[in-house]
Amino acid sequence: MNPAVPPSAALPGAPAFSVTVGSKLKLLLVTLAVVAVAESIGATQFKLGPGKVVLLPMLWALLLAAVWGIAQRRVPAAARVDTGLQTLAGGLLNAGLLLFVVKLGLTVGAALPMVRQAGWALFFQEFGHAFGTLALGLPLALLLGIKREAVGATFSVGREGNLVIIGEKYGMASPEGRGVLAEYITGTVLGAVFIAVLAGFVASLHIFDPRSLAMGAGVGSGSLMAAALGAITAQQPADMVPQLTAIAAASNLLTSVVGFYFTLFLSLPACSWLYGRLEPVLGRLTKRGRAPVAEAAPAAALGQPAAAHASSLADTVLAWVVMTGGVVIANALSYKVPALVSLEGMGVVVAIVAVVEAIKRLLPRLPLVLVLSVVATGVGIPGLFPFTDTVLALTGKLNFLAFTTPVLALAGFSVAKDLPLFRQLGWRIVVVSLTATAGTFLGATLIAEFFH
Repeated sequence: MNPAVPPSAALPGAPAFSVTVGSKLKLLLVTLAVVAVAESIGATQFKLGPGKVVLLPMLWALLLAAVWGIAQRRVPAAARVDTGLQTLAGGLLNAGLLLFVVKLGLTVGAALPMVRQAGWALFFQEFGHAFGTLALGLPLALLLGIKREAVGATFSVGREGNLVIIGEKYGMASPEGRGVLAEYITGTVLGAVFIAVLAGFVASLHIFDPRSLAMGAGVGSGSLMAAALGAITAQQPADMVPQLTAIAAASNLLTSVVGFYFTLFLSLPACSWLYGRLEPVLGRLTKRGRAPVAEAAPAAALGQPAAAHASSLADTVLAWVVMTGGVVIANALSYKVPALVSLEGMGVVVAIVAVVEAIKRLLPRLPLVLVLSVVATGVGIPGLFPFTDTVLALTGKLNFLAFTTPVLALAGFSVAKDLPLFRQLGWRIVVVSLTATAGTFLGATLIAEFFH
C-alpha cells in the first residue's frame, strides 16, 4: 500500500495514495487535453431505424479519459494518470459539479416564466418521469442481485444533474455513485437507440394520444427527446408535428428544470426507502443476491453522506480551475465563444459557488446543493435583483453542454479505477438502465394520458 494521502486528496471508502502538487498539475493538464480532443472530434450522428443517434463531445471525453486511465501502465510517466490521480479525479468531480449546479440554477430562474405557461398536464406528468424509473428499474435491479448501486441507477434517468445529487449525498466513489455513472454511460451510449425503438413501437400501438407520447419523450435529455420524438412524429400526420415538437420541448424543459428538484426531494428518498424494504425480500429470490459488489465497499459508503467537494480549499480551487479551463476550451472550439467572454461568465459562476462554499465551511450541516440551487435560481429570476440582468448576460454565453465535457472527462478517470466493479455489474446494469429509461417514458406518458 502506498503512503496515505492527505485528507484533501482522499475519498470516503477509497484506498489511500500519495498525490503531489506536481501530480495534481499533471491531472489538470491531461484533463484539459482530453477536453480539447473531445471537442475537436465534435458531435457525430447517424440514423438507426426511425431514430437518430447523436454522439456528443462529452461521450468522447468520457471514453478517452477512461481508456487513458485503464492504460496507465502503457502511458509515458509524464502523462500517466495512476490510481491515486484517478481517485483524486473523483473528488474533483464532486466539487466541479457544483459549478454545473449554478449554471442549472441560473437556467431555471431565467426559464420560470416559460415553465408557468406549460400547464397542469406538463406538471403532473413530471411525477411519471420522477417515479417511473424506480417503479420498473428498482425491483428488476434487486432481482438481478444488484445492491446499493441500484439506488444510483434507478432513482432517475442518469443525466448530469443526477450526478450532482448523488455526488452530494453519497460521493461518487460510493456504490450509489458507481450506479449513477453506469446509468449515465449506458444511457449516453445506448439510450437514444433504445428509446427511439421503444417510442416507435408504443406509438404504433395507437393506444396513447400523440400529445401524451410527446410529453413522455421529454425525459430531460435533448438527445433522448430528439430520438423519441422522431420515432413518434414519423407515425403522425404532418400537420401535428409542430404541435408535438412544441409539447415535447416544453416537457423536456420542465423535466430539466423542475426534475432536478423532484429527484432531489422525492424520487431519491423514495428509492432509498424502497431499497431498504424490498432488498431483504427480492434479494433472496436470486443467487446473485449474495454478489459482493456492494459488500466490497466500506460501510461508510453505503448510505452515509459524503462530501460533495474536495475536503481542502486547495483541491476545491483545483476543481474550479479544471472546470473553468474545460468550459473555456469547449466554448471556444464548439461554440466559437471568445475565451475572455467565457472567463467572465465562469468568474460569476465560481463567485456564486465560493460564497455558498464559505457559508458551508462555517455551517457544516448546511445542505450544500439545496442552498446552491436556491441561490442560483433566485439570482437568475429576471428582475428579482438589480444585478440579475448583468449576471444572465455574462453567464448566457456559457453553453450548457460545455460544462458536461470536463465533467465527463473527470468521470472517465474516476471510472477507470472502478473497472473491476463495473465488470461485476456487467450486463445487469445495462438491462436495469434501459428498463429505467423505459419507466420514465411510460410513466410520464400514462399520467399525461389521464389529462387527454
